[in-house]
Amino acid sequence: MIITLQQGDITKLEVDAIVNAANTSLLGGGGVDGAIHRAGGPTILDDCMKIRARQGGCKVGEAVVTSAGNLPCKHIIHTVGPRWNEGNSDETTLLANCYHNVLRLAQESGSRKIAIPNISTGIYRFPKEAAAAIALKAVNSYEGDLPEEVVFVCFDDENYNIYQRHLK
Repeated sequence: MIITLQQGDITKLEVDAIVNAANTSLLGGGGVDGAIHRAGGPTILDDCMKIRARQGGCKVGEAVVTSAGNLPCKHIIHTVGPRWNEGNSDETTLLANCYHNVLRLAQESGSRKIAIPNISTGIYRFPKEAAAAIALKAVNSYEGDLPEEVVFVCFDDENYNIYQRHLK
């Protein structure tokens, strides 16, 4: 598996799947979640509503797949990262589970190239250094055949610089 790093807007990438840092309701929100829903159009929300009707949303650490709507990718893999609670609520394990479940669903959907944003480091306040280390460890330890390439997409300079240091 090749791991690369980019800074920019994940909704513009031509990959097989992008990952959405979603909330448990799957109804859209702020940050990357809101940007994906806005850029992808109503089809994504319709797909999320079907998942909600079937299973009631998405639990923290889990992931689900929808179509990509108007985005230039084939799928969106929505995962719900943990809210930081000073490390007292098994946040590290839950964040690692996000990445494991994303990679599993990428493989199941036949996604060769996926783009992943910084999960839980925005309004969920997960420490950025720790989150990057967890993300890279989870991806590097994945043993499936797909995806062939994982692109970590950082929106801000701080996360980009952290990932750049960790990837050296």
